[in-house]
Amino acid sequence: MKRNRTRQNPAHKNDGTNASDSTVWLWGTHAVLAALRNPARKSLKLYASKNAASHLPVGREAIPVSPHEIDQLLPEGAAHQGLALQAWPLPESRLDDALNSTEGVFLMLDGVTDPRNIGAILRSAAAFGARGVIVQDRKTPPLGGVLAKAAAGALETVPLFRVVNLARTLEQLGQAGWHSVGLAGDTRTSISDALDTNRLCLVMGSEGKGLRPNVAKHCDQLARIPISTDMESLNVSTAAAIALYELTRD
Repeated sequence: MKRNRTRQNPAHKNDGTNASDSTVWLWGTHAVLAALRNPARKSLKLYASKNAASHLPVGREAIPVSPHEIDQLLPEGAAHQGLALQAWPLPESRLDDALNSTEGVFLMLDGVTDPRNIGAILRSAAAFGARGVIVQDRKTPPLGGVLAKAAAGALETVPLFRVVNLARTLEQLGQAGWHSVGLAGDTRTSISDALDTNRLCLVMGSEGKGLRPNVAKHCDQLARIPISTDMESLNVSTAAAIALYELTRD
């Protein structure tokens, strides 16, 4: 009796990083094209199927391959749309430099580890003009692959700041004149009443667990998104989009 065999690709992890070096894989039309437009992104090898090659910028050459050949380069199930790019990670963004902005909004993610959620949050951050997204370094997935695909190009345009300690970073934000609002379901203050400031950091906890106590304690204020009692909570990327939209309302 024959056994079912699962494709093994030991050179690449499931998140799209390369296990043999520090490069990352990006795939999908939006993620790859945005990376090619980003002067800070240093590319190594670009692969394109015959159909996908028509989407590339004029003069940009790619290694011609079949969709099946791209499948063999990437983690199983990667929806690559005929495009894959091996590249170096982006340079680290410095939060200290960004704090000099006169106004705007940052998003801080506490315990959010799903790359699809982080990617979707980056996409919303780009759509609503956020200054950047702050994450805890040791709990953040690699910045490529699945995350980049979910971000639909926003990984190349929205700074992502990796910090060691979120509580201390909130103190740093406060000292620089930024007001922090943590989203929590167990407070009476509605988010619409908590966003009256030009320098804001929205702090988002993971779905289910929410904000950790020490992070919540370091927020200047807690607020909630009013939802039906029939539903306990919102997905964190949905909550981020709603909060960012609320900031744009007159």
